[in-house]
Amino acid sequence: MSTLNTNIDRLNGYLARFQDTGIQNLINGQTVPAASGVTFDTTSPVDESVICSVARSSAADVDAAAEAAKAAFPAWRDMPALERKKILIKIAEGIEARAEEIAFCECWDTGQALRFMSKAALRGAENFRFFADQVTAARDGKNLQSPTLMNVTTRVPIGPVGVITPWNTPFMLSTWKIAPALAAGCTVVHKPAEFSPLTARILAEIAHEAGLPDGVWNLVNGFGEDAGKRLTEHPAIKAVAFVGESRTGSLITKQGADTLKRLHLELGGKNPVVVFEDADLERALDAVIFMIYSINGERCTSSSRLLVQDSIREEFEAKLVERVNNIRVGHPLDPATEIGPLIAQEHFDKVTSYFDIAKEDGATVAAGGVTVGDAGFFVRPTLFTGAHNKMRIAQEEIFGPVLTSIPFATEEEALEMANDTDYGLTGYVWTADLTRALRFTNHLEAGMIWVNSENVRHLPTPFGGVKASGIGRDGGDWSFDFYMEQKHIGFALGQHKIPRLGA
Repeated sequence: MSTLNTNIDRLNGYLARFQDTGIQNLINGQTVPAASGVTFDTTSPVDESVICSVARSSAADVDAAAEAAKAAFPAWRDMPALERKKILIKIAEGIEARAEEIAFCECWDTGQALRFMSKAALRGAENFRFFADQVTAARDGKNLQSPTLMNVTTRVPIGPVGVITPWNTPFMLSTWKIAPALAAGCTVVHKPAEFSPLTARILAEIAHEAGLPDGVWNLVNGFGEDAGKRLTEHPAIKAVAFVGESRTGSLITKQGADTLKRLHLELGGKNPVVVFEDADLERALDAVIFMIYSINGERCTSSSRLLVQDSIREEFEAKLVERVNNIRVGHPLDPATEIGPLIAQEHFDKVTSYFDIAKEDGATVAAGGVTVGDAGFFVRPTLFTGAHNKMRIAQEEIFGPVLTSIPFATEEEALEMANDTDYGLTGYVWTADLTRALRFTNHLEAGMIWVNSENVRHLPTPFGGVKASGIGRDGGDWSFDFYMEQKHIGFALGQHKIPRLGA
């Protein structure tokens, strides 16, 4: 029996319980259906088969979850930090114990290749361990002495928070948001993307098995227009952390305005990777390919615009074409697969529409530009050449395995093109000239920049974008700044003169 067939058999074992019971909500520690009894089907992008039914939550379900989070907040906030730390570590251990189940379910639910998802659980566990280590220092502040006062600052958890996660790497991103919220002392209402609900349920189960008190972590499934909208409007929810499209981030901003929600929005990108002629071209080639074609190209930090210097363009693009044509497309549970299917029909239609848009704009489809097979949502990795920065393929977030190559002559031209977009999430610069790297990155409009490297995430560093790519930062102490309120207390050092009115 092949490894693929073995993996499929193991997957079927993990899916059996979902097929029997479906995915229901988890509110105040109890597994419950949607109040309306309405469900929807989640399907696999591999063969479009139904995985199971899922509770379709309405405002009533979100209300119940938000009230449960509100009721549980004081006790969780006041629990000794070391006790909360122990629970977070147990969650990490539970994730590691179910790593294969998480990876296989994520592959089947999202179409992501096992070679990447096999590490999803380990990265999720790392998030919980990292923030568990930060729990005891989360409330630390400063002593800011003035002539009349000893000024002390501290941080306190903001309260119940809403977390809305996307479908591209749902498990890891859920841990990324929820771990710091819990470490800060907040309670959570989590709404996962409707396209990928499996691992969110597994994660919530792991948390409760680790001893998390009822109501601290609530899971509501459903769609953005009903469950998501109510979550962003609910007065008991003090902050919302969202990962997804810029257009949806704008809607959430409007929906949260009446209750003055604090928002962290991690949104889209049209990220440039700039390759100068003096770069290590083989390493740059590896990084360019990895950052657009891994994770099926469905990642906000993908380097979807290649800006390559004229003098090396022809050679670099020729090597790109050869490598892109060799990328293995196939079943996500096959260890040899490098790209699996796109998430759903709607997204498949969007991505493939750019094949014609590129031709209409006058670009060349140098590789790919076609679908694969008759079942599922598979496309060939695609490369557009002969493009310029005003084309739609250079300005719009395609969010698939599609790279647009654009030539430049000078550093000034490269910088102008790199910044000529509504987005500003990440940028990648390849050059052997340190002075140029310092100069270029100083003026590049992006929240995160890597020089001579692909995206290598370091948890203590800030993660987030500028312009239409988002508001706020994740990571390290920046996460606590979002999930916690600053508090100042001034203690008089003596009897300083107080102005007297009406005396």
